[in-house]
Amino acid sequence: MGKIAFVFSGQGDQYPGMGKELCKNYRCAAEVFQMCDTLRSGTSQQCFYGSEEELRETKNTQPCLFAMELAAAEVLLEAGIRPDAVAGFSLGEVVAATVAGLFDRETGFRLVCRRGELMQAAAEQQDTAMAAVVKLTPEQVMALCAGFDQVYPVNFNCPGQISVSGLSSQMPDFSAAVKQAGGRALPLKVKGAFHSPFMAEAAEAFGAALSEVPFQPGTIPLYSDRTAQPYTQDAAGLLSSQICNPVQWERLVRNLIDSGVDTFIEIGPGKTLTNMIRKIDAGVRTYCVAELPVILEEVASC
Repeated sequence: MGKIAFVFSGQGDQYPGMGKELCKNYRCAAEVFQMCDTLRSGTSQQCFYGSEEELRETKNTQPCLFAMELAAAEVLLEAGIRPDAVAGFSLGEVVAATVAGLFDRETGFRLVCRRGELMQAAAEQQDTAMAAVVKLTPEQVMALCAGFDQVYPVNFNCPGQISVSGLSSQMPDFSAAVKQAGGRALPLKVKGAFHSPFMAEAAEAFGAALSEVPFQPGTIPLYSDRTAQPYTQDAAGLLSSQICNPVQWERLVRNLIDSGVDTFIEIGPGKTLTNMIRKIDAGVRTYCVAELPVILEEVASC
């Protein structure tokens, strides 16, 4: 086996009940949820029993996902599965930074709570939406977006899939243009135009919050959504600016593979990143948290 990467998912795969079994079966996971409940009352209750609509609210989604993902990471770490590198998609990058050791888990959780609040506030200023465009090239999607004054390519996920953010009023015409070009635009389960200029105010305010954090050098290489490269310096700038800039996920994954990573473990409630990574390179091994017993057997024993 080559190197292992933990990759932490972003919004979209959340569901009522996520993390409940982890909390029930692993003490270290329960301790993470207890920490989150101490800092933000009701976090575990939202994860385990909240409605789908409640969990779609960005101010709830982000802390709940952080809690579930950090809990799952602790289970893997306790089992002796250590990543050689970490990365996270959007809010997942805050979890990855926590696991990498840039700051402690309490700081990470406080930051993600603030991030969720700021991004929801920014989203509420205008009626915006996101969609995943499939079956088109990046160049085609960028050209289509250029025909609209407030639709932007924002997440370069994998071959044949790019997410866009834009004004809700422009999305129907944009979707029609995508169809005419031979693609499809699929609405995403988020409330806001993330990673676009609509989030500039949130990025600036989150940067102010990050300026008060005593960053540490970290113990595990952390790859940036902005640059697709490992962090070297200005961690606060990378974490804040990714809120209003595109996620370079395909490039990031290819760079991880070039560094020797051949095993990816998606840490999150679904398998969105797993599916993307398989489309980027079908030759690597991929696991998701739903396969936790398999991970503990196949990876921990290597």
